[in-house]
Amino acid sequence: MVNVQVTVLSGAGISAESGVPTFRDVETGLWAKVDPYEISSTEGWQRHPEKVWAWYLWRHYMMKAVAPNDGHRAVAAWQDYAEVHVVTQNVDDLHERAGSQRVHHLHGSLFEFRCARCDAAYDGDLPAMPEPVETVNPPRCACGGMIRPNVVWFGEALPSEAWDRSVEAVANADVAIVVGTSAVVYPAAGLPEMALANGVPVIEVNPEATALSASATLSLRETAATALPTLLQRLPALLG
Repeated sequence: MVNVQVTVLSGAGISAESGVPTFRDVETGLWAKVDPYEISSTEGWQRHPEKVWAWYLWRHYMMKAVAPNDGHRAVAAWQDYAEVHVVTQNVDDLHERAGSQRVHHLHGSLFEFRCARCDAAYDGDLPAMPEPVETVNPPRCACGGMIRPNVVWFGEALPSEAWDRSVEAVANADVAIVVGTSAVVYPAAGLPEMALANGVPVIEVNPEATALSASATLSLRETAATALPTLLQRLPALLG
């Protein structure tokens, strides 16, 4: 597989196998009855930043308590045999912690923070959060603005650099592997379609059928942790 580029498009399913609740799961009683829009939108941030900050700060610390699974580790191991790019909708750092070197975060990262006013990166101290709480006041930037998580909220544009690199990774791929995503959230869902339009084989790995299943070159009804450790070796036979 030398001189082959593999582009992996990953979603919540691969992280769920590490014990990370998917966005739509009920994650704690404190937020069980809260509309996700209220804690993941610019409007929600403007109305009650202390509640939004508490939600994301808790998720930041929760992610530190989980580890990459066999799916993440397999993708990182592929780098010994191919040029691998990971385009992810996930805001965790499990791909990086597994060892993947080229990771493009379409929806931002829970491990990056910036000022909501001047957009400056923030690397100051974060308050400890051993247990979830309902409200926490966000830190302040030197300009006086509130510090927010560097994630993409409803109604916000994707980060242009990550998007451009993702499009390039798909355009240059010899094979695209779509893992653990429902393939309904655009514009990310358009990347597998772009690959197919360019004649790039698209392998879907998902235990459930998705919007992509009918058009994918091949759909494997397996979990990421089960399928990915042997997938690279199986590709020649799978693709005929």
